[in-house]
Amino acid sequence: MFKGACCAILLRVMERFDIIAPCHFGLEAVLKREITDLGYDVTEVEDGRVTFAGDAEAVCRVNICSRTAERLLIKVGSFPATSFEELYQGTKALPLERFLPKDARFWVAKAAGVKSALFSPSDIQSVMKKAMVDRLGEKYGITRFPESGAAYPFRVFIKKDIVSVGLDTSGDSLHKRGYRLLAAKAPIAENLAAALIALTPWRGDRILVDPFCGSGTFPIEAAMMAAHIMPGVKREFTAMQWPELIPAHMWKDAREEAKSEEDLSVETDIQGYDADDAIIKAARENAKRAGVDKLIHFQCRDVAKLSHPKRYGFIISNPPYGERLEEKEALPELYRTIGERYRALQDWSMYLITSYADAERDLGRKADKNRKIYNGMLKTYFLQYAGAKPPVKHNGAQA
Repeated sequence: MFKGACCAILLRVMERFDIIAPCHFGLEAVLKREITDLGYDVTEVEDGRVTFAGDAEAVCRVNICSRTAERLLIKVGSFPATSFEELYQGTKALPLERFLPKDARFWVAKAAGVKSALFSPSDIQSVMKKAMVDRLGEKYGITRFPESGAAYPFRVFIKKDIVSVGLDTSGDSLHKRGYRLLAAKAPIAENLAAALIALTPWRGDRILVDPFCGSGTFPIEAAMMAAHIMPGVKREFTAMQWPELIPAHMWKDAREEAKSEEDLSVETDIQGYDADDAIIKAARENAKRAGVDKLIHFQCRDVAKLSHPKRYGFIISNPPYGERLEEKEALPELYRTIGERYRALQDWSMYLITSYADAERDLGRKADKNRKIYNGMLKTYFLQYAGAKPPVKHNGAQA
């Protein structure tokens, strides 16, 4: 009996899943590379999501280690539906009992559709919940569910009348690392900041300055990269309460593996500036919670005073967009100042994310590359100005 139970658990642990990782639109290639580097096979790349094959261990490792994903969903199934009856029948046909125990607390946490006949989120959620209850009622031989156990939130995406159903293993979005208790007025999401840094040639031994650091997201994410601190190593995940699918020891092993990679002895030159002293104090507190306060120098400084004596550095920043009218009027002068200070630096690169359409004009130079990225529903531009490469040392490394 005991041996049979152990074999059943082992088979569940080794079971392969299709795992969906949503991300910011325009950054799918960054997430694909990250998942591949973690050792998993990417099977599909669509707008705003990457799907890969993995087992229970993959769920743990990618949740803890991914810097750029929004969350991880175990794909339960997909089916076509152009009516609520088809939605009900398709949902009821899903193998829900493979994932949910009798006491599961389950619901459709979010439903979204694109170019589909079904578009009302509340109606989609209601119909699918009923179908789930009916399916599990038949499988478990019960008519009422206590829903007193662990949470099993589902997320549903309908594209061109194809319904995709995923079980959310993450809970809170993966951009919530846990270090940012204090935020600036318009903070950039942590996973978006990490993905933008990954789009640049910056590495931990290079200079990085953010002259509009706000609550410190760019410098903190960069410092975590330099010290190999995994973004999810300190946080909790919804799937940690699913021992039938993912045993507790797998989370423990994944965390220990991540912790073993950390190196806080690394030498860095990462700086964050902001004109607001209160914001700089908040950034320092955030960096301390992230465990990288000793790797970053924060300073209250206006962008007009941006300077650095060394060559080959990087500006990576999220300057003001001008959301309010009085701010919008100040943008031309602000971006002219950014351009002037950048040109005063020797052989530097600059990477800015902004929704300001005239940014290149006021910076005084067309970007070498201009990548369109959606920050939520806001269309932004990632302006990329490549500086000179440092000379190569004799050992093959760059200076």
